[in-house]
Amino acid sequence: MPADLPVEAPARRVTAVAGASGAYSWERSFRLWDTYFALIWLATLAFVLGADQPGGPVRLAAAALLVPLVPLFAWTGRPLLRGDPPPERRALGYLVAMIALFLPSAILVGETRLMTFALVPQCFMTLRMRWAITMVAVINLAPVVGWALLWWPSERAVFFNGLFAVVTLVFSVAVGSWVIRIIEQSQERAALIAELDTSRHEVARLSAAHGALAERERMAREIHDTLAQGFTSLLMLVQAVEAELDHDLAGARRHLALMDETARLNLAEARALVAGGAPADLDGASLPDALGRLAARHAAKLEVTGPARPLPAGPEVVALRACQEALTNCRRHAGSSASASIGLDYADDRLTLSVRDDGHGFDPEAAHDGYGLAGLRARATEVGGTVRVHSAPGGGTTVTVRLPVPPPRSGR
Repeated sequence: MPADLPVEAPARRVTAVAGASGAYSWERSFRLWDTYFALIWLATLAFVLGADQPGGPVRLAAAALLVPLVPLFAWTGRPLLRGDPPPERRALGYLVAMIALFLPSAILVGETRLMTFALVPQCFMTLRMRWAITMVAVINLAPVVGWALLWWPSERAVFFNGLFAVVTLVFSVAVGSWVIRIIEQSQERAALIAELDTSRHEVARLSAAHGALAERERMAREIHDTLAQGFTSLLMLVQAVEAELDHDLAGARRHLALMDETARLNLAEARALVAGGAPADLDGASLPDALGRLAARHAAKLEVTGPARPLPAGPEVVALRACQEALTNCRRHAGSSASASIGLDYADDRLTLSVRDDGHGFDPEAAHDGYGLAGLRARATEVGGTVRVHSAPGGGTTVTVRLPVPPPRSGR
């Protein structure tokens, strides 16, 4: 028995997940089902009224039993079929009422069985497999049995009508079972789509949160390596000026000049940080020049080995920030009499920065609360580099940063 229209049910269940557009698609497909039901009903009515036998009063009675099927479908059947899923108890009551009107008409006039094409699909659309098969068996077999007992036709007519009923029953069950499996698979796919959609939103949320956290960490490193170090330098210079005002005016003026330079540099770093540009020391200058100015401010020595060449911004920024961090730690922890030296080595595929001081040193394995070395390692890791700290109490400190860089271009 044809059951094509229930195939639309999976489309309803799947597209409903997508929102309004899916609901609209189901509304359009349901209008086709309305048209299908109306055409089957009109064709059945025409066949019943136009049959050669039985007599006219019997055919009119059979046709009259078909009339209530239309309002029953419109007022009760349509809302049930549009349920997702339909309430099975109400659907069972609706189909029992439809069959109660269909069977007497089908027993009276065999042509009424054409209405089976409209009733069988509704069974599979609204009921579970067990109840659907039971209803389909009643719809296909009961009319033939009743018709044979009422009219006692020839054995040949009974045989062919019974055979046709069995074939349509088997076909209906096969197609209906396939439809129900399609519906179940579609419901599973709809649930999977909803789960994937939820997961996609969760991934987007986590990605945004991770991006915000990474940006906060980046800003924290930038502020620590620029503004915080600049303010630390200013505080140390203020202390030096206070100590020199009474007995060393020349030294105080020199430190005031350094304060002015440091404050201007901090302002430039703040502007570069807001604008997202290169660090102030690297703005329009090479890495050796930037490290030279940094060494001069910290009274350190700079030695460059290997042919210097322009490099990508990432390694140069990491090298500059590493040097700033190491020199700041030297000034803060190594002692006032400690001296520092900077080594910058250009190799074919690697840039190595080393900052050494002969200060107090420390134990690298001990726990430290500072952010500087952790931030420095994070910076180096982002560009594929490494950081090594060698120190011992009383033995000074050496910070070595190795960064991968593109090899130099060969000359023409």
